[in-house]
Amino acid sequence: MLIAGFDPALAGATARLVRSDGVEVELSVHRWRDPAAGEDRWLLDRCAGSTLDLGCGPGRLVEALLARGLPALGVDVSTVAEAACRRRRVPMVRRDVFAPLPAEGQWDHALLADGNIGIGGDPLRLLRRAAELVRGGGTVLVETGGRPEERWRGTARVHAAAAAGAPVPWAEAGAGALTRIAADAGLHRTAGHTEVRSFVELTAGASVMGLP
Repeated sequence: MLIAGFDPALAGATARLVRSDGVEVELSVHRWRDPAAGEDRWLLDRCAGSTLDLGCGPGRLVEALLARGLPALGVDVSTVAEAACRRRRVPMVRRDVFAPLPAEGQWDHALLADGNIGIGGDPLRLLRRAAELVRGGGTVLVETGGRPEERWRGTARVHAAAAAGAPVPWAEAGAGALTRIAADAGLHRTAGHTEVRSFVELTAGASVMGLP
C-alpha cells in the first residue's frame, strides 16, 4: 500500500524516513504537532520580522511567531498540513515552495526546519529559491543534519505501520557542508547552533562569516 508523502507523520502516526542508501531516520512526529518548544526557540529568537515557513507541516512555528506578534505564513503541499494549520488558525498556502508565493523578495526570514533542507533533493536549488524569497539582508534559517560534513542526495520513502510512501527526491546536509553550498546561492553563514539539533543562519548578501 502506498501512502501520500509525509501525510501519516503529519497526522501523528509513528513513521520513519528510509533513504535510498539504507539509512533510516525516525521522524519527530510529536514535535511537529506539539506547540513549539525546546530548541525551536533558537529559530524563533532569530526572527525579528515577517517570516515564511517553508514546509510548515502542522504549523507550530507559524503559530509561535504569530504569538510573538510577528507576521508569518506557512507553505506546504500537504492537505493534512493544511487541515492542521486551519485547526490552529494559522495562515498557510498549500503550494510547492518552487511555485509562485506571496510577497517574493520581501520576507525578512525564511525557515527550513525539521529536515526540510531535503525538499526537492537539491539543497543548492532550494537555497537559491529561499534567497529569492527574502529581502537583501534577510535570513534563511536552516535545520541541518547532525554530522557537519555530511552531504547526501538520493530518494527517500516514508514508512508508517504496514504502509510505505513512493520514493521522492531527498537530501541531507550538515552545517559545514551546507555553509559551503549556501555561498553558491548568495547566502553566507552568520550564526549557528548545535545541541541535540543543529541549525545555521544564512544571510542574503552578507560577506563575512559570523558565529560558528
